[in-house]
Order: sequence, then structure tokens, then C-alpha cells
Amino acid sequence: MSAESGISTFRDSGGLWEQYRVEDVASIDGYIRNPELVINFYNERRRQLPQVKPCRGHELVAALEQDYDVTVVTQNVDDLHERAGSTNIIHLHGELLKATSTREPNDPRQIVQLAPDQDIHIGDTAADGSQLRPFIVWFGEAVPEIERAVDAVMKADILIVIGTSLNVYPAAGLVGFAADDCPIYLIDPKPVQWNASHPFRHILKGASEGMAELMHILGSAQ
Repeated sequence: MSAESGISTFRDSGGLWEQYRVEDVASIDGYIRNPELVINFYNERRRQLPQVKPCRGHELVAALEQDYDVTVVTQNVDDLHERAGSTNIIHLHGELLKATSTREPNDPRQIVQLAPDQDIHIGDTAADGSQLRPFIVWFGEAVPEIERAVDAVMKADILIVIGTSLNVYPAAGLVGFAADDCPIYLIDPKPVQWNASHPFRHILKGASEGMAELMHILGSAQ
């Protein structure tokens, strides 16, 4: 979803995985080995946020709230859905604009808001005295918001899946919780290997063009 806004992706060609090893910057083991590298990596990502803005796809997702009760479940850690106007967002993999405790990263009392130009430094501490770290869910860590996401998908009357390889679990498994009669729309410009038995309609377009087509299908205002 955020690729059209200029945010580097991990999995696509030219994405961040070609510049960094995921084991080094997106895993709890990598953070333990070299916290300064990981903290600086996310400082750079945070500084990038003011340079980008929501794409038309973000805006159209927000516009769905005019006609539907919308829950956005995202693997993205930026704030572009918020800036586009979406009001109910579940961040599965954390948020760039927050920092937390190394000891208890999911304790709400330890989570603090950051400005885009606010770096985390070695020696900065959370309320519990441990090193302040990015509020990001890394490989090797539990996904605390997954139960809320499962609940949202189970209750959904319509499920829209946008711009995902469906390779990163547990998020990729969410589609399996959709009700049998829930229509699923997948928006992605590339073929996606989806082994779920649930039928879906694949709109072979990017997020913005695909969302515009979907709004037309649903008869929603654009």
C-alpha cells in the first residue's frame, strides 16, 4: 500500500531486503546482537515519513468510512493511513512514531510517542529503566494485535486485501478467518500464490488504481 507513496518495501525488487539482511534489522536476535544498528535503521525510516504523503489508495480506503464501518489491519509501520483519514487502524507490526521498553515492549505504560525527527539513541531509557527501542514487532516476536485482527476479519462482511505477498505470517493467515459468505477482493499488480480454498476476486492493479476500481464495484463515492 505505501510503496506508491515512496516508502521502500522489504520484499519487492529494490526493496530494503536488498540493502539489509532481515536477520540484522528486523529480528529480535539482530537487535540483541547490534541494538545500535537496528535503532539507527528505524531512525532513518522515521525521518523519511515527512517526505512522503498518502497515496490515492490510502485516501480511498479512508473514504470507505462514508459507507462502511471500516477496520484497517496493516502490516505497514508508517502513519499514512492515519494521515489519509482512516480512524480505526490495527498496526500488526508496530509503529515507527512510537518507542518502547526493551524489557516489556508491549506494556502500554512503556510506549511513548515520537516526532518524525526524533531519534532514539543508545542510553535513552523507557519508564522501566531499560533501553528505549523502536515499537516494532520483529521476526522472532509475538504479534500482540493478531487476536484483534482475527476478530475483525471474522466479523467482516467484505474483506479487502491490498498489496501483500501473503508470505508473512501470521498476517497472511488472516484471510482464512473470513466467513464462508464474505466476498474477498485482492488488489495487487502481480500474481499472488494464494492456497486458501476461499474464492476471491483479484484486481490486477496497484493500490490506487485497484481501490478506484473496487469503489466502482461497491458503488461507493470517490
